[in-house]
Amino acid sequence: MIKNSKCLFLFFIISILFLNGCNTLKSRKENLINNCLEPVQNYNAGRSVKGKKINYTKLGSGQNITLLFASIHGSERAAVPLLNHFQEYLIENCNLLNGNTVIIVPVVNPDGLEKKTRYNSNQIDLNRNFPADNRINNNRNGRFALSEPESYILYKIVNMYKPSRVIAFHEALNCIDYDGPADELAKRLADKCKLPLHKVGAQPGSFGSYVGLELNIPIITVEFSKEDSKKSESQLWHDYKDLLLESISY
Repeated sequence: MIKNSKCLFLFFIISILFLNGCNTLKSRKENLINNCLEPVQNYNAGRSVKGKKINYTKLGSGQNITLLFASIHGSERAAVPLLNHFQEYLIENCNLLNGNTVIIVPVVNPDGLEKKTRYNSNQIDLNRNFPADNRINNNRNGRFALSEPESYILYKIVNMYKPSRVIAFHEALNCIDYDGPADELAKRLADKCKLPLHKVGAQPGSFGSYVGLELNIPIITVEFSKEDSKKSESQLWHDYKDLLLESISY
């Protein structure tokens, strides 16, 4: 009985310490947000096929607007922690937001991310589901444009904020690709990392085709290498910090 009481007491103490640690981290982040002169707002844009929330953060209020997103293909996961890290870095260094608005969507396809699959829960490739002139209607791309809630959410975000540029993260073609009027921006970003500049070409019904060709907004696709896909968050931050900072200041 005494032994059990000691175990319960230790469990109680450990639980208190753990909860206090979580509260300390939460308080630190809240303090950083409160001390930042620029607004930081978290939004729920909607839900996936399986009802998972698709969240995004809007940082700053300037007219130079950058939209960044990752994991439209659920099997491409490496950039998710990188974008979360970037968000925290901007909050800690909110002077970087002067004149800028940064919109970060870390996970576009939460169902696919959970299952580690390219597609959403309806087995649709979300990056072929947009209303571009080159789209192809079929069972893999969707029977019609924006048939999927996840692609419609990203469509709403880009049309609501009308960003100056879009940075999309994919794996693992090992290059900086671009669509629309993004030649100079693509060169600048390629200079900030180890990925070579390579024009892959507009894919049918892709977000790049829609944003770059239909909306005429510069869009960069950062295609991580296979090696990048295995790196830790800190390693990716080391390799792509300069690219991320250049993307919002360009």
